[in-house]
Amino acid sequence: MDYVLFGIQGSGKGTQGKILAEKLHAAYFETGGELRRLAAENSPLGQKVKSIIDAGHLVPNEVVMEIVEDFIKRAGRTDTATPIIWDGIPRNKEQNASFTSLLQKFNRPYTGIYFELSREEAENRLLKRRICSKCKTVYPANYSKALACEKCGGKLATRADDNADSIRTRLDIFFKETLPIVESWRTADKIFTVNAAPPITEVTKELFSRLSV
Repeated sequence: MDYVLFGIQGSGKGTQGKILAEKLHAAYFETGGELRRLAAENSPLGQKVKSIIDAGHLVPNEVVMEIVEDFIKRAGRTDTATPIIWDGIPRNKEQNASFTSLLQKFNRPYTGIYFELSREEAENRLLKRRICSKCKTVYPANYSKALACEKCGGKLATRADDNADSIRTRLDIFFKETLPIVESWRTADKIFTVNAAPPITEVTKELFSRLSV
């Protein structure tokens, strides 16, 4: 079973997704991470991605789907015994249609997990979270240790796009383009909701309980 993560920015879905991937020994797909990985490798698909990014363009949906298909095929992931955690896709109606078609093509059963958080709390978290300048690990607003990354020792700083205007724009896009997908999956009984407001450990406990893992 594959798990497709949805949640407003700041909901912690990436953090929970990585925890779940480790628990299930699952592959983990994060759209931005895959784009960066491919752009750095000398493959036809990687060079295509790099040329688009270097030109300052958004990666079109058809290329995103090439990336998804490449991820499924790589390392024998057409074997459905190895689950995939999908983070950051689908983001809009067009991606949803293409993405679910690909999962069906490869006979991959899936269900969605929606990490629900109020807009007010999301804005608060995004304004206060920090990111490692070296390895790009994101630390939540309540991270209270020294201003250094636990993984690599890099300096922690606020992301350049974590300002009030940028955050409002990103949240507007989520409510306009992504939340309708959540609602359509809910109607189809293909998704369940986890309360993302409590601390990380409590959210993880609820998530594992819902999945019986």
